[in-house]
Amino acid sequence: MKVEIYSDIACPWCYIGKRRFDQALARFDGEVEVVYRPYQLVPDAPATASPHRAWLAERYGPQSRAMDDRVTELGRAEEITFDFDAALHANTFLGHRLLHLAEAEYGPAAQGALKEALLKAHFTDGVDVGDRAALTEVAVAAGLDRQRVTEYLAGEEGADEVRHQLDTARQLGISAVPTFVFEGRWAVQGGQEADTFLQVLNQVAAETTAEAAASEVGSADVDGTGACADGSCAV
Repeated sequence: MKVEIYSDIACPWCYIGKRRFDQALARFDGEVEVVYRPYQLVPDAPATASPHRAWLAERYGPQSRAMDDRVTELGRAEEITFDFDAALHANTFLGHRLLHLAEAEYGPAAQGALKEALLKAHFTDGVDVGDRAALTEVAVAAGLDRQRVTEYLAGEEGADEVRHQLDTARQLGISAVPTFVFEGRWAVQGGQEADTFLQVLNQVAAETTAEAAASEVGSADVDGTGACADGSCAV
């Protein structure tokens, strides 16, 4: 089974959703290839980072503190430490380019490890994930080659591919993250509970198995519109 996860590095729910989905994968009896696809919540974020608290307050007003507090509380249950006082508002395009490099040259597992490292760097360690030098250190610690990463980030390699994937997300109608797309056909939006993700994994596995067994009557149409909401998926 293949699952493509559209998410942003600067999205707290993407961090929570990743942890919950990882828990579901650990309980799922089957092989799953997980690939992270780019999405930018704030594509026009400036190249120079600024304090997260100030940016969120400017965008959402007095309720911004309560938003951070709720996410922080939920994160504790997933063993995530959110430090919004240290976090920086940064453009995530370079980070998505790095994730593309990891998938293309190291494979999905390495990409997943880098995704976890980038989320931690942004939300826990206060790292500027829009800075090339800082990104290089995160990537190297996650197992990527320093010289390759340095040369890659110094140029524009992978930029067109990431832009294409961002366009694909828009064409699919994805407007919020995280969005989990199963087998290119069924989608679940949001950082659902691990039990919900496990249920969807089992449903998709059952559906695809049934289709394989009945392949002589033709496969189902693929239109990418089978979106799920509120934790229930129409599989």
